[in-house]
Amino acid sequence: MAKAKVVELVALECIPCSEGSNGVHLRNYTTTKNRRTVQGKLELKKYCPRCRVHTRHRETRVK
Repeated sequence: MAKAKVVELVALECIPCSEGSNGVHLRNYTTTKNRRTVQGKLELKKYCPRCRVHTRHRETRVK
């Protein structure tokens, strides 16, 4: 029997950029997430080159 994947690849998207734009989402970073230890959406403070400041980045799916 095959086991389900525990580690998932996710993209991080700048929250202010995604809310203020017209449907254009800027995914700046990709990272991995352990689904067993992190239940909710991952949210980190990272640098956004578009805003030119450190902002909150929220997890989205990798396409």
